[in-house]
Order: sequence, then C-alpha cells, then structure tokens
Amino acid sequence: MAAPKLTIRALGKRFTRQNAEVEALRDIDMTIADGEFVSVLGASGCGKSTLLRLIDGLVAPSSGELLIDDVAVDGPGPDRAFVFQQDRLMPWRTIGDNVALGLELHGTPRKQARARGPELLDIVGLRAFARHYPHELSGGMRQRANIARALAVDPDVLLMDEPFAALDWQTREIMQSELMRIWQERQRTVVFVTHQIDEAVYLSDRIVILTPRPGRVKAEVRIDLPRPRTLETKRTPEFGRYVDEVWAQIEQEVRDSIALELTGAP
Repeated sequence: MAAPKLTIRALGKRFTRQNAEVEALRDIDMTIADGEFVSVLGASGCGKSTLLRLIDGLVAPSSGELLIDDVAVDGPGPDRAFVFQQDRLMPWRTIGDNVALGLELHGTPRKQARARGPELLDIVGLRAFARHYPHELSGGMRQRANIARALAVDPDVLLMDEPFAALDWQTREIMQSELMRIWQERQRTVVFVTHQIDEAVYLSDRIVILTPRPGRVKAEVRIDLPRPRTLETKRTPEFGRYVDEVWAQIEQEVRDSIALELTGAP
C-alpha cells in the first residue's frame, strides 16, 4: 500500500496573545492520500486556518509532526500552494503577469514564467483576459486567476482557505463547479477549509470535522457520491442525506462556539 501524501501525528499549536496562551489545535491525527480532496469543517475559531498554515509551513507546530511524502515539513516549499480567501492579486500587474508571479518567486526566469501564463489561464478559462488588470475582472474571475497562480508552481498539495467566501451565491456555485473540473483534470491533493456544509459535501472525498478550540478531530465523513459531480448532484436525495449527516455532527460544536464567544473567553 502506498504511503499517504500527507501524514499528521499528534499535531498541536499554541499561540501567545495579550500575555495569555491560546491553544488552537490539540492532538490532530490525520492522513490524506495522494490526489484526495479533503475538506475541514468546524465552528469559527476551531483552528481550521491554523491547520492549513501548519501544513504550508508558514507557522511551526508546538507539538507533534507533519509529513509530506514521509518528509517532515520545516517551512514553505514548491510542493505546496496556498489559495487565500482574498485573491491578493497585484493591482499593477496584468492577470497573465499575476499568474506568472508564483513561478518567478520560485526562481523561474521572468520570460519563461510569463510564457506559461496562457496555458495556465486556459485551465481556468481566462486566456482572453491575460492582458487585463485585476480591477477589470469580476470577483469570480479574480479568484480563478488566483487558483491559476497557485497551480503555476505545479504543487503536489493545494491548500485552500475559504476561497469562495467573498463571492455571491451564484458565483460561488459556478466556482465550485470550476474547481471540481480543474481538480478532476489535475488530480492534486487538496485540503479545503470552508464553513459551508453543502460546499464540502459537493467537493470532497472526505470531510474532517473539528471540535471548538482547541481543535481536535471529532469525526470524519466519507462522501461516496459518484464522480464526476455536477451542480445537479446537489439536488439529489443522497446529497441531502450527507448534508444532514454532517450537520448532525457539527451542530453542537457551532452552538458551543457561539456560547464561548458570548462569554468573551480568549
């Protein structure tokens, strides 16, 4: 049996804020297979984004270990790419040049990096907009460019932190479908953070549910809906049953998180 792409063992993270220690994650154990699409769900403040930053190497764990292809993560690397909630495109660069930026930062000569732009923009359906600037594109188009920029470095692991949260409902539906298409073509390992249960069910092979802070793995739900999936998949009874199953697992966590926020606890 092949080794997993991502292995997390007893992972913990603590921060110091305003002279108080905050435990964000505790004893996270998880394995993710090569090419698997895994979503992470949980109440606000449960450490979902912190988990992504640990995988990317942007922050170091306080305890435990994190391995990619059995090699310990000790910082950011070209085998991972991060898609944030905001597109963070450089406003003074064209869309084509923004997509090439990731390659340039990894040492690819500018001319060679920019030559790859059209191919990458083809993947996200934006080739015709290569010479446009970010302010000339809609929110959904900018986020597609953001995904293309992440794919430019050809990462083994794509980390996505609520990438569609700022989009309107209709655009978000289309972007989910676009991401599904891209993932099926590229077959990269994806760890996707979201608050939307239906989004997680639609996209994922598996959903990992975290408890309120400190975040721990409460449950995992495997999504056995057939692929390829279309937006029509969301209208099926099977889809609805998965949404209900995940909500049953997460409802109390959401209520607990709201209660914690009302107490003003750090």
